[in-house]
Amino acid sequence: MRNLAINSASPETFRLAIHLVATLMVALLLSSCQSSAQSPEYRTVTNEELVTLLEDENVQLVDVRTPEEVAQGIIAGADHIDIYDQEFVNKLSQLDKNRPVAVYCAAGGRSAKASLKLKELGFQQIYDLKGGYRGWQQAGFPVSQ
Repeated sequence: MRNLAINSASPETFRLAIHLVATLMVALLLSSCQSSAQSPEYRTVTNEELVTLLEDENVQLVDVRTPEEVAQGIIAGADHIDIYDQEFVNKLSQLDKNRPVAVYCAAGGRSAKASLKLKELGFQQIYDLKGGYRGWQQAGFPVSQ
């Protein structure tokens, strides 16, 4: 194996190299923090958390149950977009992607699927009601007919 000669660099060149490496590391750190801050938020929420979210008039509330289920009652202020409707994805796309979306179904299964679709469509803040409409109603929270 050959011996590699290392040229001695001046202290000024060495300080410049260290500064450059440190600057690059800070830039990489900041860019990774920025991209994670912009990643979509998806989480399940309790009834109480949904009440708090709905105090913000900016939140879009979406019921993904069937028309027959909605006929039994709906959470006040919810838009109905049937998950089985052939235009489901198109209707979801018409919601404002810059506003938070809270979604629910009867018990939580379909709303989880709808939440994933919202994430795929580019929505940034998605909240899925744990226990769905049934849990909401059983806990005594208000519903509309």
